Amino acid sequence: MSPPRWLTLRRRPQPEATRTAEPESRTPPGPQGPWLTDPDFSARLHSAALTLLDLVEDVMHDDFTLTEAIDGFRYHAADLLNILDQYGILVEAEAAAQIVQAAGLPVGPHFGPTIAQGLARIEALPIEDQENLVRAAARRHTTTALSRRPARTRQVPAAPPVQPPRRTR
Repeated sequence: MSPPRWLTLRRRPQPEATRTAEPESRTPPGPQGPWLTDPDFSARLHSAALTLLDLVEDVMHDDFTLTEAIDGFRYHAADLLNILDQYGILVEAEAAAQIVQAAGLPVGPHFGPTIAQGLARIEALPIEDQENLVRAAARRHTTTALSRRPARTRQVPAAPPVQPPRRTR
């Protein structure tokens, strides 16, 4: 039986149950200014490439080829790599370049055909060798991170003011 009509008219509106706000997906911060000149963002890209190399090795255990393992992480860069998704392609390119370089093959530009050719040659190797190359690329990438740390800069003293030459007659 439904409640009487008058009861629904006299009933005070009850506040909606307080809902627990669902956590919004956290968007990682982008670069401060141009991404090429932001050292903090560059360090995050470098770190993201190392994370990607670790993920590639894990995915290869699930019978993915090397290129299948690298491709697609860019779509999940915010969640997995802590960078904005639009920069994920840069991280994929860097990881691929590191793997090709670890194999001792020429790298060329990150978006050139040399890396694709190198990846194709690497995929012809047994899977264990491919995984070893991914591990070697991660180690190499870690050491280049240590060597890229900016040295402490010291203030260069300003040059003394130059006196104009005296004219003599």
